Amino acid sequence: MPRQFLNFIYRESRSLNQAALLLGFFALLAQILAFLRDRLLAHIFGASSELDVYYAAFRVPDFIFVTVASVVSVSVLVPFIIEKRENLKEFIDNIFSFFALLIFAVSAAAWFLMPAINGLLFRGLGSEELALSITLSRILLLSPLILGVSNLFGSITQAHQRFALYGLAPVLYNAGIIVGILTLSREVGVVGVVWGVVIGALLHAAIQLPFIIKKRLTPGFRRIDWAVIGQVAALSVPRTLTLSMSSLAFIFLVSYASLMTEGSISVLSFANNLQSVPLSLIGVSYSLAAFPILSRRFQEKNLAAFLEQMRTSARFIIFWSLPLATLFIMLRAQIVRVLLGTGEFDWNATRLTAAAVALFVVSTVAQSLTLLLMRGFYSAGKTLKPFLISVFSTGALISLTYILVKTFYESENFRYFWGALLKVEDLPGNAVLMLSLGFSLGTTINMAILWYFFEKEFKGLTKGLAKVAFQTFGASVLMGAAAYLGLNFFVKFFDTATLPGLFLQGFCSWLLAIILGVMVLQALRSCELSEAGQALRGKFWRAKVVATDPEIV
Repeated sequence: MPRQFLNFIYRESRSLNQAALLLGFFALLAQILAFLRDRLLAHIFGASSELDVYYAAFRVPDFIFVTVASVVSVSVLVPFIIEKRENLKEFIDNIFSFFALLIFAVSAAAWFLMPAINGLLFRGLGSEELALSITLSRILLLSPLILGVSNLFGSITQAHQRFALYGLAPVLYNAGIIVGILTLSREVGVVGVVWGVVIGALLHAAIQLPFIIKKRLTPGFRRIDWAVIGQVAALSVPRTLTLSMSSLAFIFLVSYASLMTEGSISVLSFANNLQSVPLSLIGVSYSLAAFPILSRRFQEKNLAAFLEQMRTSARFIIFWSLPLATLFIMLRAQIVRVLLGTGEFDWNATRLTAAAVALFVVSTVAQSLTLLLMRGFYSAGKTLKPFLISVFSTGALISLTYILVKTFYESENFRYFWGALLKVEDLPGNAVLMLSLGFSLGTTINMAILWYFFEKEFKGLTKGLAKVAFQTFGASVLMGAAAYLGLNFFVKFFDTATLPGLFLQGFCSWLLAIILGVMVLQALRSCELSEAGQALRGKFWRAKVVATDPEIV
């Protein structure tokens, strides 16, 4: 069994769908553990000030990870690793040495500045909560360091198309956090959970290390070749600045939530975690699976194949994302209550989180396509344009969110409309929903502008996508209607006051919607449905080893 498992995670995938399904499979495992993680946090802490502090403490370390650690990210290094076959070890050592120097310097500065930074960002926290957030943030500074090294490993495994190995790392990351919750949180509260995050980061890196050692690519220190760093920086700096915009936007949302009622940060964070499920399963999986192929096709100057790969990925992102987002919206209350409704997480917190999930998930398709478009630009070596678009879109997100929150507080009609639409008009603290809405509007604007400029740069991306969009949208509307009718029908047969009854109500409604959706797509002769079925019947988990290049085995 151990040998079979090792053979499995070291295999490469034969096609885009197989690679995406494999990554989606591990993303699903990671999400299952993430559900367990969040359920444990909800059970122990509820939507409380202590959990608000826990989520707030991530913001500065996450920003450091997004900015500094992006120099060793998959999107930046994969094209270089594919290109630099002869001097790969020297290149890896050079990148590692530079990264280590940079991350230690930035982390040390952040350690000393943390009281001032957190005090500025989270003015809504009390003095004790603020002091705890500083302690937690300082511990979490270990995370960007460890995950940065793991990302370097991940760039190597991605370039060698070991998607299973790469996909397993996030599973172990969440497992480490769960260990911290189960073994330490009862004794030392959220401090124990934070140490679980560090354990998870170590596991994230450790699972990839044997492959790195086998390939004799274990990073080591050497004198930095600044010419090589300059080449990587030319690609990574605009990308880093682009990613930092997204991180800054979420810092703004969390900072704004700290000024609202107690538990607002927790509700926002739980909802964001749940809406990341369809994004991880579809958007991340397909964009990651497509990226090495896109990079190779562009290097070969085969623009026709490059565009075809983009179109294929976009087709399947639309095909999977629209129905999944629809079902998330229709079944949001059942999903949140089943996954989080335990212990200290009460019914009001459930309703508020479910409403926030619905507003987040509205932009699932846009978020998923954004990931693909960004990697399309990066694989072509074009990083400045995505950065400028992200700056504008982030500004729009922040401005729209500010206007929405201000209008929500000042206009009774506006407040009643959104409260009644999402069935939370009687709940205190429902202003947090405007943060989710602002996020979705901003990310949709970002995708639309990226799409426009990508089409302008590489004409032909939009060709043929109208059909899949029309078919999938129609099927999704009918699936949403089926789910709604199913909820009202199955409530007569199950006791929704209990966890099993609520789960069965949601599951049966989901199953009814899926069956109807498949029937509709079959009637419309959806080629995406046929291709997805072929990939599943092809047993993607048993895909043969197909080397990326002749010398890579």
